[in-house]
Amino acid sequence: MTLRIIGKASSINVRKVLWACEEFGVAFHRSDDAPERARNPNGLVPVIVDGDFVLWESNTILRYLAGRHGASALLPSEPRARAEVEKWIDWQATEFNSAWRYAFMALARKNPAFDDARQIEASIQEWTRMLAILDDRLAATGAFVAGDGFTLADIPIGLSVNRWFMTPMQRPSFPAVEAYYERLSVRPAFMKYGRNGID
Repeated sequence: MTLRIIGKASSINVRKVLWACEEFGVAFHRSDDAPERARNPNGLVPVIVDGDFVLWESNTILRYLAGRHGASALLPSEPRARAEVEKWIDWQATEFNSAWRYAFMALARKNPAFDDARQIEASIQEWTRMLAILDDRLAATGAFVAGDGFTLADIPIGLSVNRWFMTPMQRPSFPAVEAYYERLSVRPAFMKYGRNGID
């Protein structure tokens, strides 16, 4: 049975799932909406339907798909290696996302509810601090966020980095992040669902 993905393809969280499916070779059908979306009490996307199993929360979906489709290279079973990957997935969902949310909504989405200049500047400063953390990490690995190889952590992190480059604002140079962005860009799945002109 083909996996069903519910949510607009422009959503950053839906794009995580689309990118993962492309990496894993998972056939899917995506629709903007479907009755199963109501199974998420938050009313948000993505929601996936895998046979009779309905699941929401994008990072949980990534972990589920990796386990379901034997992607142990992207989400290792060895506890320490797995924790390294999961740590960065969780960091993206908490620290990184929290930092860029206000500035992104103001500058990229032009949402009138996000019009406080002081909050925009504070968000940019915190976002920049998160990029500095990521830049240090990528300089240390010389490759990907969890180490030498591409892992599940690079999907949410890569999409957040895409937002950094797509948001119209002044930004300092982070050479390791810039090199990482180009490294991700050799992956067809990232070009299709990450660096695809959508912020």
